[in-house]
Amino acid sequence: MTGDDAPVRCPWGTGDPLYLAYHDAEWGVPLHDPQRLFELLNLEGAQAGLAWITILRKREGYRRAFDGWDPRRIAAYGPEDEARLLGDAGIVRNRVKVRATIANAAAYLRLTDEVGSFDAYLWSFVDGTSLDGRWTSLADVPAETDASHALSRDLRRRGFSFVGPTIVYAFMQSAGVVNDHLVTCFRHAEVSRLG
Repeated sequence: MTGDDAPVRCPWGTGDPLYLAYHDAEWGVPLHDPQRLFELLNLEGAQAGLAWITILRKREGYRRAFDGWDPRRIAAYGPEDEARLLGDAGIVRNRVKVRATIANAAAYLRLTDEVGSFDAYLWSFVDGTSLDGRWTSLADVPAETDASHALSRDLRRRGFSFVGPTIVYAFMQSAGVVNDHLVTCFRHAEVSRLG
């Protein structure tokens, strides 16, 4: 839809069709699937220093390269797998980020062995309920919060990498742990009902 028929969206969710689809269907929707949460956490880390559209364009490449985000398989990767990944144009070929993803898989397995569920672990940082930002302007949306600092600290303590408080807050937003759709965006009310 265009013109007066188009719904009002968050300003970043317009333009590129991938952004539009991601904004309208995924971003901010409360996510509870542990494997998809693992994928999203790693994609947010891969995005560090890059535009999110770069990661959206490579998302299918990541799924293929990292065995559908199966943490058990990823944690078992060795030097040949790392070399394969660094030669794969379907992902961001950054040695530190590739190694971090492999290490994150091992950390994820240790965490789930200890606490049982990555989903329950993540949502415990917001008492099981999505936080509603109720922002009116992008300038009001924080880059990090007390909750993202707490989660970031705990993930790092458990051996995760590329999980600073800003990356973690972006992860929380995308996974619907926080609803940061602007109140003027048509998705705000829809997502609020899901949280």
